[in-house]
Amino acid sequence: QVQLVESGGGLVQTGGSLGLSCAASGRTSYYTAVGWFRQAPGKEREFVAAISWSGDSTNYADSVKGRFTISRDNAKNTVYLQMNSLKPEDTAQYYCACARRLGISEYEYPYWGQGTQVTVSS
Repeated sequence: QVQLVESGGGLVQTGGSLGLSCAASGRTSYYTAVGWFRQAPGKEREFVAAISWSGDSTNYADSVKGRFTISRDNAKNTVYLQMNSLKPEDTAQYYCACARRLGISEYEYPYWGQGTQVTVSS
């Protein structure tokens, strides 16, 4: 029903920046929020940031607050995650997902993209 495609992952040095994009298609109007999650090898998937399509509501994990910015372009059905001041601990597979409400639990998000790898070298 909903398709999500991430792009923009890559390699960056500590302190650098990287921008991720999540293009949504399908029955997106039923899902009011888009979130970014990440998962590093051997670790649980964790919440990064989320945004609502309407109302400009956002939420950030404490670990990325002040460094990452989530935004959206409704005309393009695209959500962005601008990552600045990157650290090696930010290295992970990043996923975007959609939900019926803005939340921080991965279990609230029924549709997911394929993921894009972000690697921060020291």
